[in-house]
Amino acid sequence: MAIVVITGCSTGIGFITAQLFAGKGHKVYATMRKPEKCPSLQALTKKENLPIVIVPMDVNEEASVKKAIEIILSKEGRVDVLVNNAGIAGSGAVEELPVELFKSTMETNYFGTLRCIKEVLPNMRERKNGCIINVCSVAGRLFSYFHAPYCASKAALEALSECLAQEVHPFNIRIAIVEPGIVRTSIFNKDNGKNNTTHYPNLKRFKAFFKASLEKNISPEIVACVILEIAEGRIHRLRNTVGVDAHNLISWRAAMSDEDWLTSQNIDDDATWSENIQQLFDLNIRRYLKI
Repeated sequence: MAIVVITGCSTGIGFITAQLFAGKGHKVYATMRKPEKCPSLQALTKKENLPIVIVPMDVNEEASVKKAIEIILSKEGRVDVLVNNAGIAGSGAVEELPVELFKSTMETNYFGTLRCIKEVLPNMRERKNGCIINVCSVAGRLFSYFHAPYCASKAALEALSECLAQEVHPFNIRIAIVEPGIVRTSIFNKDNGKNNTTHYPNLKRFKAFFKASLEKNISPEIVACVILEIAEGRIHRLRNTVGVDAHNLISWRAAMSDEDWLTSQNIDDDATWSENIQQLFDLNIRRYLKI
């Protein structure tokens, strides 16, 4: 039985991952900012008698992270697996988005993860054992227009993870990056960009692509299964892409030069652009572009 700490467990990937780990007999400390707003996980834990302990933790606050991890270590003496899943997203044109959105996205997705890592590492290093799994995104490797805050935060997390993996390897600590494609989760439900008007007409294409992709999204369960396989030592790769769409998007980008990538969205005709996307990804873009 492993002692597992998972962040961002109120919904989506975190919720399902906590349930899956506990169902396999691992003791899970499911953390979230406001546990009182997630009665469903509490009810599930009680109903199925799962080894899940819900702990309040705000990854944006250093004191909150420190307190939560100290409580867990005082009870268990160790953390075997840390799953950094908490994250937020926003979209829009760089010019039109508030700087605060860039800051808040980086604060949660990058610095929040860093805070959790720094709190568990001393124990893992001393024991020469541990596994840290960072839930990143295909957006950490493929930088799409109108997605700059999220892409930047995930790219930073990719870099942090690879640097860290080299540092802790001599201490028998494994680092893994999970890169899902578009997942059916609440993270993208809110328009965090809050831009109702724009000077960038191609923004509608980004939104149409995303909405069409949601029709073929992968479920959080698929991502959770990959996380479990990594934690249990059945997968040993640093980077783990999850979902057909993620593989296709990365392959699409890799096949283009930087210059071709920059100009790939310059087709003036929305109908021609949508036809190209439909052929590449079998997505019904036209429905959302209303053409």
